[in-house]
Amino acid sequence: MVSQKVKVNNLIGLHLRPAGKLCNEAMRFKCLITFSYKEVTANAKSVLSVLGACVRGGDTIELVCEGEDEEEALKHLVYVLENALQE
Repeated sequence: MVSQKVKVNNLIGLHLRPAGKLCNEAMRFKCLITFSYKEVTANAKSVLSVLGACVRGGDTIELVCEGEDEEEALKHLVYVLENALQE
């Protein structure tokens, strides 16, 4: 298991389009990918779970990857959350 705290740099947060993009990127990996925000743990491969976490722009989440390709997944998703969700 690997984890890292990440600031969500999308100005609007994880609303539908960025949540969908995050889920699509997470689905590329075999490992279990979740994140914690406040008292919520969300499955990063489920759009409804990501939306339910109510993450706003500038919030910090803790991304957790557990399984076969966990290190690669963590590195890629940290990049996505920090740089690739802008609209």
